[in-house]
Amino acid sequence: MLEQLPVLQYFRFTPLPPAGPSSYSVGTMSERFDCHYCRDSLQGKKYVQKEGRHCCVKCFEKICANTCIECKKPIGADSKELHFKNRYWHDSCFRCFKCHMSLVNEPFMLRENNKVWCSNCTATEDAPRCKGCFKPIIAGDQNVEYKKMVWHKDCFTCSQCKKVIGSGSFFPKGDEFYCVSCHEHKFAKTCAKCKNPITSGGLTYQEQPWHSECFICSNCKKQLGGKRFTAVEDQFYCVECYKECVAKKCAGCKNPITGFGRGTSVVNYEDESWHDYCFKCTKCARGLANKRFVCHNGKIYCAECPKRL
Repeated sequence: MLEQLPVLQYFRFTPLPPAGPSSYSVGTMSERFDCHYCRDSLQGKKYVQKEGRHCCVKCFEKICANTCIECKKPIGADSKELHFKNRYWHDSCFRCFKCHMSLVNEPFMLRENNKVWCSNCTATEDAPRCKGCFKPIIAGDQNVEYKKMVWHKDCFTCSQCKKVIGSGSFFPKGDEFYCVSCHEHKFAKTCAKCKNPITSGGLTYQEQPWHSECFICSNCKKQLGGKRFTAVEDQFYCVECYKECVAKKCAGCKNPITGFGRGTSVVNYEDESWHDYCFKCTKCARGLANKRFVCHNGKIYCAECPKRL
C-alpha cells in the first residue's frame, strides 16, 4: 500500500493596509495641488499619493499602478490588490489555475509560470496515477503497488477474467496479471492422470507431469514419488506389490524376479524364467547363464553332465 501523501505547505495571504515606500493612499484633494505627472489641478478631484507624490487617477493607472500577473492589466486605484513575492493580482484574478476557485484568504501554491493552485488541485496534480484508469490516487484511497506501479484497488484486475484481484494473490506475466484460478488454467502444467492443473510440487516421469498424489502404486495406492517402482503396461507398482502381484517366479529358487538388487539379469527358456545366478546345472551346479546347456527330462544340465547320467 502507498504511504499517505505528505502535507503540502501553503501560504495564506490576506490583503494588508498600505505601508512602506511602495504603498499608496487614495483620497480627494481639498488643497491646491497639481498632478506630479500631467500637472493638472487636483483640487476637488480624486487623487493617489504614492511615495510622497500626488497624482491623478489616470496617471496613476498609466504610470504607477502595478500590473496583474494574471490578466496583464493595471491594478487601478479602486481595485483591491493582492501581492506575494513581488507578484501582484487583482483580487478577482487571484483564482486557482485548475478549478478557478477564488483563493482570497485561502491556502494556495505558486507553481510554474506564476500560476496559483488551490490545495485540492495541487494534491490531485501531484498524486501518483493509477496504472489502470490513469486517474490520480489521492491520499486515503485503497490501492495496490507492485514494482513502482500503482493501481486503485478496484482497478487491479485479472487480465483474463477481468475480476478484481485487489489485495489477493496474483501471478505477473510480462505486462499482464492473472488471478490464481486463471493462471492455473492458462499456464500451469496438467497432470497426466487427472488432467487438472499442477499448482505446486508435482513430479515428472517420461517427460509427463504428475501430481504427487496421482503418481501411486496401482495395487496398494501408496505414493511413489522418490521411491523405487516398476512400470508394467502403463501401471506403476511399488517394489513389494510388484514382487507379490506381478513379478514372475524364478524356476530355480521360487522367489520373485524383480530386477532389483542381485540378479538383475533374467534367463528365459520356454515358459520359465530364472535369476541369472539360479540358472545352473542340476548335477554340478555350474552357472549356465550365457553358456551352452542341455534340457533333459525337464531339468537343466551343462553340456558335459548328461554324458555321465
